[in-house]
Amino acid sequence: MKKPRYLSILFPDFGLGLLNKYLNMNKISILFFIILLVGCRPSEDDWIELFNGENFEGWHSYRAGENYDGWYIQDKVLTYDFQLSNASGNSYLVTDKEYKNFELSLEWMISEHGNSGVFWGVVEDERYEYPYQTGPEIQILDDDWTEYIEGRGDINRAGSLYNLMAPSVVVSKAAGIWNHFLIHIDHKENIGFVKFNDREVLRFPVHGPEWDAMIDKSAFAKWPAFGKAETGHISLQEYGGKVAFKNIKIKILP
Repeated sequence: MKKPRYLSILFPDFGLGLLNKYLNMNKISILFFIILLVGCRPSEDDWIELFNGENFEGWHSYRAGENYDGWYIQDKVLTYDFQLSNASGNSYLVTDKEYKNFELSLEWMISEHGNSGVFWGVVEDERYEYPYQTGPEIQILDDDWTEYIEGRGDINRAGSLYNLMAPSVVVSKAAGIWNHFLIHIDHKENIGFVKFNDREVLRFPVHGPEWDAMIDKSAFAKWPAFGKAETGHISLQEYGGKVAFKNIKIKILP
């Protein structure tokens, strides 16, 4: 290989062997940088199981530890049945870990006239008796429960940001049929959205003036800590009926 004339001018003392070594080292550095960039991008493999289908590992009852009153696991399905509860207190499940920026994917099935929900940003503290005093909720409901929806409005139907924002379209399936939520919460970009059975039904800020104004106009305004925590537990609600969950997984956003 003959050293190009412009390289002879720029690097007069560079031998041909040293030049080749210099160029090859730079190629390796560029290749390593590209691999590093690709490795930082989220992929399907970034999903982490929150429910292993066998036991309550990673979960506990809100302020009650291992008192899983009314909850049981069968055939890789996590179920709450009010008929199995001894009414010893609330049995909201919460994750052991806390999360800030994430996507949560889960399937749920509700009984006739059933009512439940998924919360995020939950603060587990003696000051708060229930998760809903701090954590916003994506509503789970039997949407064929006509009396409930007529009395409370679309702002409380399945897929709503409970008592804050109605879903843009009704896509829920009937009681006894599995539904799917993808809940996206990103405080870095200040974006929250919900895909309900593969349709986006909600999009909202998760902090800031617009978020605060929405809360101030609601019944949650009486709770100073509601919707304020950017990092908190995820919670599954029991609310006097029967509800089931499966394939619960989370993806941490970069």
